[in-house]
Amino acid sequence: MNTTGTIDRPLTHDPKKQAPMKQSANEPTGSAIPDFTTAGADNASRQNRTREMQLIPEALARAHMQERLHEAERERQAMRLAVARRMQRRAERASMRARRALAMAVMQ
Repeated sequence: MNTTGTIDRPLTHDPKKQAPMKQSANEPTGSAIPDFTTAGADNASRQNRTREMQLIPEALARAHMQERLHEAERERQAMRLAVARRMQRRAERASMRARRALAMAVMQ
């Protein structure tokens, strides 16, 4: 029987027989904490913590900060657009006042 496992029901619970995580293309190489084994500790008592699992919080934090940066940039663009529209309306009102003043001067 050659069935593949799923996340909820893995084919095997032995971490040594599971497929490793694929290396991300945008992650820097060599930035991971090296794997280590403690002398005298058996594998059953050792916590199943791989380098990829240790980097998951870092990757989540990096994605969160990236999203916050994009959000801040969108807010800055919206603020610049609002200021530009406000200044355009102000300039249009000033232009209308100048036209009225010119028309009043010509009429007299």
